[in-house]
Amino acid sequence: MLRLGRISYVNMAPLFFRLETDAEESPGVPTDLNARLVAGELDLAPISSIAYARHAGQLRVLPRVAVSSEGAVDSIQLVSRAPLERIRSVAVTPESATSVVLVSILLPDAEQVPLSEEADARLLIGDAALRSTFEDPTPHHDLGRLWQERTGLPMVYAVFACPDPPPPGVLELEGALLAAHRSARAEPEALAREASERYGYPAGFLARYFEKLRYGFGPRERAGLLTFFELARDAGELDSVPELRFVTRETLAV
Repeated sequence: MLRLGRISYVNMAPLFFRLETDAEESPGVPTDLNARLVAGELDLAPISSIAYARHAGQLRVLPRVAVSSEGAVDSIQLVSRAPLERIRSVAVTPESATSVVLVSILLPDAEQVPLSEEADARLLIGDAALRSTFEDPTPHHDLGRLWQERTGLPMVYAVFACPDPPPPGVLELEGALLAAHRSARAEPEALAREASERYGYPAGFLARYFEKLRYGFGPRERAGLLTFFELARDAGELDSVPELRFVTRETLAV
């Protein structure tokens, strides 16, 4: 039985909608899944894009599924009363790796401090960011929108990665995830209702949120991801830009 990581935020709902698989699901925040996959405790997991880049030599990625957005994403927010050009410090969440690097790219002069410390802005991701849009009247700056304004490309937040050589069954599991997503797209009201019951957000809000998320991994997403790696390298967050090493039938473990 494959050990499948699942980001514990609501953004995974469209990929896990009535998922038909025998895999053992293991939830966690992105940085937790990053560490567990690299440690060999998971067989497949959606991990932070930057985590793949930092461990590309020992991992492979699924070729058809990722988590991205074309513009605003809602669940990655910089919260600040100061205009972007006046932000000199950002309190960053410990749950994310990609978003923290994205802040380094978009605000290269801002110091990053723990989320518990005072700063000009706070970086929130996932469900905390979604809740903040409801509860906090402070201006919110969507990092997906800021990325697209700078690059004109999608922002890929997470890829599905596995150890190299890949364990048998991961491509079949990719097919199951894509089938679940097709079902979710065919039944958007059922998806929003079931996610609302599980996560506690209004169904209408979730329906609009899910429309902003993308789960394919086509040419534009790959171009956006490689651009992110290049800018992360330029920001000192990577030593070099890795290649995208995909899972294929030929690479599967025997």
